[in-house]
Amino acid sequence: MKAATADTTTANRRSFAFSTDVKPPVVTRSLLQVGGMAEIYLRDAPYLRLLSEEEREASLDAMLRAKPEGSVWIFGYGSLIWNPAVKFVERRLAKVEGWHRSFCMSIVAGRASPASPGLMLGLDGGGECLGSAFRLDDADVRSELSLLWRREMLCRGAYVPRWLELRDEDGVGFGHAVAFTIDPEGEKYAGNVPAEVAVRRLASASGGLGSCADYLFQTRDGLRAHGIPDLALEHLANRVEIALAA
Repeated sequence: MKAATADTTTANRRSFAFSTDVKPPVVTRSLLQVGGMAEIYLRDAPYLRLLSEEEREASLDAMLRAKPEGSVWIFGYGSLIWNPAVKFVERRLAKVEGWHRSFCMSIVAGRASPASPGLMLGLDGGGECLGSAFRLDDADVRSELSLLWRREMLCRGAYVPRWLELRDEDGVGFGHAVAFTIDPEGEKYAGNVPAEVAVRRLASASGGLGSCADYLFQTRDGLRAHGIPDLALEHLANRVEIALAA
């Protein structure tokens, strides 16, 4: 089957009003292939403690050794929904249980700076999360996950990669996916940020990859485009839009 880098299904589409100011993705395959994410982060915040390439590869090796039986999927709940940047052969709506989408990661680079910290999405414990599942071709697993690790596994004390069971809309399991959960003991964990603080940080933070507000709005639009409701994120985006217009 031919690999894709865009949605391969049209099911579950809904009618929504979309943002007209759509910016091209900053995170591209070519950027990931040359390790450009790390360079951008260090320009924004030179003191950051980043994982080395060797540490990332060791982390990926450990993840693959623990791989459950069956195909390898990736679970997207944030920017992966609207900018996968990996080759895949199937895309499906999926749910993971025991985790929820949350702006629970504090950042000072990428879409923020030390002078204006921002927030990034992570999977935090509790509840459930709807997102997009991407199935990789067996021949591409190592190469595509290596790119994904260069994207997500940059900073220490941020994400913990896990294998999570995927369920369809009827609750039937159909595989296991790599998912990036927040490290609740890590230095980047922001916890349950008060709404007014989240709005202020998302409205003001920006860095070498763009602004937190753009990340929020593009995630909102991506969720809408793929029929994934998230009323809390919609409400947060509305508040950030009001703050930016003030």
